[in-house]
Amino acid sequence: MATSATSVAPFQGLKSTAGLLLPVSRRSGSSSGFVSNGGRIRCMQVWPVEGNKKFETLSYLPPLTTDELLKQIDYLIRSNWIPCLEFSKVGFVYRENSRSPGYYDGRYWTMWKLPMFGCTDSIQVYNQLEECKKAYPDYYIRILGFDNVRQVQCVSFIAYKPPGSGN
Repeated sequence: MATSATSVAPFQGLKSTAGLLLPVSRRSGSSSGFVSNGGRIRCMQVWPVEGNKKFETLSYLPPLTTDELLKQIDYLIRSNWIPCLEFSKVGFVYRENSRSPGYYDGRYWTMWKLPMFGCTDSIQVYNQLEECKKAYPDYYIRILGFDNVRQVQCVSFIAYKPPGSGN
């Protein structure tokens, strides 16, 4: 049995670039200190940070209409994801019980009933959303799309915000 031996050079460590001179070019006469990113500078805005809490997918948009909500649910059903509803009083992550890295309170929400295995119609999910809104009118409600093959959550968006949430 013949084997072909391949030789790999041993690791010699990182090479220093201290002696390496890189070209530096400066424009003469343009030291005004004015920074520009081109002609679009007037299009940029600073996002207000106070009273403007964002959540998950689609949270930058105005609240979805019933038709838009049904289209989103149709998309996750067409993608073979299992619809699921969750609700939470707070609606966002925060740190209260621990300051350790990677720990956040409010990361997991309470599930509304069970995931809707075998659901083929967005109206079924919408009806469950309406039931959840009646039972918990002061809670945030989100819709999830869960991929049972890959065992991951693929989509999540806020479907209902309580009145007076200011968001």
